Amino acid sequence: MITLNEKETSIQLSEKEETQIIIQYWIRILKIKLGWIHEFDKLVVNYVMIFLLFVLYLFIVIINNHYLTQATTVFMLDTFRSSSKLLKTFSGHTDCVYSIDCFTLDCDQFICSGSDDKTVRVWDVENNKQIQSFNGHSSSVSCVKFSPYHCRNYRRNVICSASHDKTIRFWDIKDNQQWKICKEHTKGVCGIEFSQFNRGRYLCSASDDKTIRLWDIETYKSLHVFNGHEYAVWCIAFSSLQSYNNKNKNNSIGVIGGNGYTICSGSSDRTIRVWDIETTKQLIVFKGHRDAVVSVKYGSNELGINGGTNTILSGSQDNNVCLWDIRSKKQTQVFKGHRNGINIVEYSSFVMDNNDIGDSSNIICSGSSDNTIRFWDIRSNKELHVIKENNGIHCLTFLQLKKEKKGKCKDDRDCDISLCYCLSNGTIHTWG
Repeated sequence: MITLNEKETSIQLSEKEETQIIIQYWIRILKIKLGWIHEFDKLVVNYVMIFLLFVLYLFIVIINNHYLTQATTVFMLDTFRSSSKLLKTFSGHTDCVYSIDCFTLDCDQFICSGSDDKTVRVWDVENNKQIQSFNGHSSSVSCVKFSPYHCRNYRRNVICSASHDKTIRFWDIKDNQQWKICKEHTKGVCGIEFSQFNRGRYLCSASDDKTIRLWDIETYKSLHVFNGHEYAVWCIAFSSLQSYNNKNKNNSIGVIGGNGYTICSGSSDRTIRVWDIETTKQLIVFKGHRDAVVSVKYGSNELGINGGTNTILSGSQDNNVCLWDIRSKKQTQVFKGHRNGINIVEYSSFVMDNNDIGDSSNIICSGSSDNTIRFWDIRSNKELHVIKENNGIHCLTFLQLKKEKKGKCKDDRDCDISLCYCLSNGTIHTWG
């Protein structure tokens, strides 16, 4: 006697067998009508390869377009020095301007500035007028930076300022008020810089108290104190990429993550020091300047700098500009010509045809208390151009101004490069 379960099993087996028979039948029919069906696997592989090659082609086209676009952001120094002139003057500060930063809001361009008159000011570039003034510091303002973190994460336009009153303050441009204040340094704060990674979440600060502090802007708390300099720390910079290959990964304490990111600092002890953010260890000490190092900048791959992020540019009160190689841990260039202390150094977007090497060279520039801004060929070590003023140059930066007053810049081709710099008499100039 067959049970119900045995009947169900018998029926299920029959259905399975029937399905297999049907499949086998259609396979035979297809083999007869389409004799190449046994090559089906190869056919699939061929189609996949064609698809992958098409994707690779699109990728190459996109990359080429990217670099073509990047190339349009490079400007010839010959054009600049032959046709440039003073474009705008911003007046309002009553004492020396130590720091400026440029930023764009809704396609409109602005400058923020910090001065010995204890104020932080915001300027509308196109309309050539001051739109804000913040008066909370009790001593000179040494450095100002527009905060990319607040803009990207909170859609708020915030300026960060450092002062010799020992504080770092955050100002909301729209609400015209102080937003936050950080008080951890025991002496004046000389310089600040936002990280170029993690959406600008981290801030480093340099101080007269000989220390460098790393801050989390999300919590406004100090994460770590870097000790090592023997005298006041004047300047600080974040690496944009993982420029140093840290082999000692076992020492990682995980301050903010991102093994390989570094900061560099310049001090009155005449040294430039490179620090690993992840391990908080000092990696390199560069010695060569004969006076205080007051400005340091990392190189950039985007500008096509020879050595890219493995180079550091420095300016000192010994009147010299120097270039350093992180990999070899050596000084590679010294640029001599200034007759007084250097206050600021900067990589530029300019290039120049160099007949000596049969290629184009990148240009760096420096501002000094000798009242001049000088442009240098980074490869030939030659001085290429000088802008002369009646007062000392304390800070400078490059910005791209719209060619026409009305309308938006669709891309960098619709803009001209301009130089923005500050004088010891309190005025700000744009030159282009």
